[in-house]
Amino acid sequence: MMESQWVIRSLLSRRSRQYLCSHCRHAKRHASTSTQVSTPDPLQDVVTESSFTAFPPSSEETPAFDPLALSRSRKKKLPASRYQFRPPKYDRGPLHPIQPPPPSDPSSREFTPGPFSSPRLEQTYNSIISPDILTMCYVHNPPGFRPPSKGPRLRTWDDSSPYHKGRPLRAPRGGDVLRLLRKPITFQNIPAIRRITVHSYVKGVVRSGSQFLHVAGMVLQSITNMRAVPHKTRTSVTEWGIIAGKTTPAVTVDLQGENMYHFLSKLVDVVMPRIKDWMGVRATTGDGSGNLTFGLEPELVSLFPEVEMNYDK
Repeated sequence: MMESQWVIRSLLSRRSRQYLCSHCRHAKRHASTSTQVSTPDPLQDVVTESSFTAFPPSSEETPAFDPLALSRSRKKKLPASRYQFRPPKYDRGPLHPIQPPPPSDPSSREFTPGPFSSPRLEQTYNSIISPDILTMCYVHNPPGFRPPSKGPRLRTWDDSSPYHKGRPLRAPRGGDVLRLLRKPITFQNIPAIRRITVHSYVKGVVRSGSQFLHVAGMVLQSITNMRAVPHKTRTSVTEWGIIAGKTTPAVTVDLQGENMYHFLSKLVDVVMPRIKDWMGVRATTGDGSGNLTFGLEPELVSLFPEVEMNYDK
């Protein structure tokens, strides 16, 4: 009985092997061989040795090293501040033998790290406006070109009177102020905004005290991110009730760098578009030498985001 069962099982196993397709046999053989193949090491191509590795000192050199004996045998002693340099606390002038390092030096007391980012308006100027100005102001001079000589800026007298002798030269026609000399624009002197001065004159200081001046100073500090500087009058004005050296009816803030660009972007992008029936800045404003001047009413100052969020309507 046992022999017949074994014969039947062997016959069934042989028939089942015959009915297996070639694809299944391939899959079984691949599955059996893939488990046996070892995966390659991803770090096998990395060089373990490095040229920066230093060999430890030998057992003979270690006891022979004596730093105290080395310092005693040195003829010239090292300065005391070789490794702990601190710049002088006070600048005693250009002729003093000990000079402080420049502010760009990290060891300077005036060193300030940064800038780590630039305002959007400054990026726009450097990437778009500055190349356009340089292109529009480009003047091509061929090789060998010599600019024509210009006459004197101040006029001379015609010597029609004996009193003309010894007189200073006359001012140019049309005004008594000499305009700034205009140099040809190159990549080194492209026009750019250098400084913005925000000035506020408070009339209520003379009549009601200094509380109005404190409010104006806080408003300027909030919109410019810098502390306002009060001014004292130099002369007395009887009609306005101003006494020289006592009253301070004005505050001023000078902006440069990042604070200047932030203030200008808020003024141009936020405040000016919200002014109703605003005709813009006059073309005749300024002195013709790059300085522009315009003012804002007290109601328009409340359009700044820092003032608007705290403004009591």
